[in-house]
Amino acid sequence: MIETERLLLRPWRETDRNPFWSMAQDSEVMRYLPSMDRADSDDIINRMAVTQSEHGYCFWPMELKTEGRFIGFCGLMPPHEPFAEVEIGWRLERAAWFKGYAREAAQACLSWAWQELGVNSVIAVTVPDNERSRGLMLRLGMTHDAAEDFDNPNVAAGDPLRRLVLYRIKRPDD
Repeated sequence: MIETERLLLRPWRETDRNPFWSMAQDSEVMRYLPSMDRADSDDIINRMAVTQSEHGYCFWPMELKTEGRFIGFCGLMPPHEPFAEVEIGWRLERAAWFKGYAREAAQACLSWAWQELGVNSVIAVTVPDNERSRGLMLRLGMTHDAAEDFDNPNVAAGDPLRRLVLYRIKRPDD
């Protein structure tokens, strides 16, 4: 578990299924993400639990410490196709936007990655139009190299979610 001033990042629980599914029903939350049905939503949680079990980390549920309430996720994924590096990612319910939670959680996850995983870099991806996520990537100290942008092979040609931009942050000098 990772604890920040206001948040807990922790393993997934059965009680996270409904709020995660509810978040997937918000068109603004999902604006730059593929749509999903309830089975897809549950499958994501199942895969996160397996990833946590196998690697010791995943995209963890984010909980407000004061309320004990699920507000989204933030965490790390092990290298997976098409990435050779650890990926950081986040998604928050709309009520949690513009409060600094994503940045607080992401900074804690990066610190954890440097200490616990010993990796030299971490990446993040999003679609070009997702200015809020791209802004957070920049605030975290990540950099973008347009030469590394790519088309997601799992998304149909012509779909606005096919093109992805890649940001990277390197391990800070100790």
